Amino acid sequence: MPKRALPLHLPNSNMLSMLELIKKLRESTECSIGDCKKALDEAKGDFEKAKTVLMLSAAKTAAKKSARETKEGIVATYLHSNNKIGVMIELLSETDFVAKNAAFSDLAHNIALHIAAMNPQYISIEEIPKDVYQAVYAQAEEEVAKMGKPSKIAKDIVEGKVQAYFGAQSLLSQPYVKDQDKTISDLMKEAIAKFGENIKVARFARFEL
Repeated sequence: MPKRALPLHLPNSNMLSMLELIKKLRESTECSIGDCKKALDEAKGDFEKAKTVLMLSAAKTAAKKSARETKEGIVATYLHSNNKIGVMIELLSETDFVAKNAAFSDLAHNIALHIAAMNPQYISIEEIPKDVYQAVYAQAEEEVAKMGKPSKIAKDIVEGKVQAYFGAQSLLSQPYVKDQDKTISDLMKEAIAKFGENIKVARFARFEL
């Protein structure tokens, strides 16, 4: 009696689709497979919503760890291919274990590359000198006064212009050069969630000929 062939069980299209989404989400966020699957389940398979879920989760993790002291870290450099733009960055972590991680070095390199491309003047808006902030605010007030808007609306426009101006000059507020859907702040929060430690950009210097 001829042997019956065993049935070949192939993954269905829904399973393949979910695996592809998990892979895509992991590549986009660098979060763990488990976190990506959980986020996609919560978002009912919606990729963009899942990214938002992961970003919110990373933000919560970063907020919890933001007060932790950062005593370790590395100094990383980036030299542009034209040999005319160079960057040095000091990226801090809580432990030497994380500082020696290759992924931590990659993070420092990518932020340095971003600084070379986008030329931020400050790490964050909070670090902008008071006199510089006041000068830009006064200039914005003069420009908006000419519009003849009601005072409350005018104030909102002024604050929006000032935030946009300094946001474009502040490293953490800038859209990440490799992924415009996230800011450098988002990138840092993802790294904090990934490494389980507080991570900070302590300082940077950009040189250009």
